[in-house]
Amino acid sequence: MLQFETRIDALAEDTPVEGVLVLTIAQRERTRFRATLIDGRDAGVLLPRGGPVLRHGDGLADAEGRVVRVEAAPEPVSTVCDEDPWQLMRAAYHLGNRHMPLEIGRGWLRYRRDHVLDEMVRGLGLSVTHEDQPFQPEAGAYGHGHGHGHGHAHAHGHAHEQ
Repeated sequence: MLQFETRIDALAEDTPVEGVLVLTIAQRERTRFRATLIDGRDAGVLLPRGGPVLRHGDGLADAEGRVVRVEAAPEPVSTVCDEDPWQLMRAAYHLGNRHMPLEIGRGWLRYRRDHVLDEMVRGLGLSVTHEDQPFQPEAGAYGHGHGHGHGHAHAHGHAHEQ
């Protein structure tokens, strides 16, 4: 089994690769997992914990310098299209309030398929299309890109002149 321990952000197009690893967003959010390359070889991924989410186009390298390219797998998503940016902004606001991973494109939004969220978006006057597409959500303000909350409270003491 191949074992990949190094992440390469945005792999250059001319980088020689020895395989492709097609992963869902749930897999790309993890730092340790087993998977199968598209040529059938087994692979283990052992990245440092707490690192950023693997993105479509990233690479993984093993100790011998072999590199594989990461691709986003098609998965069930809901896509919202509208020519009115205000309407899309409203939908993005409401989805963001639910801490949902959200992919944003010019004239569209995409999230993991969820019938409750679909009804909420329809209630805002937008239409929802169900598709199987690669899902590449925004990385988020802290660069991690996954949809669970994290406490970021820190003590911030400072003195004021009197």
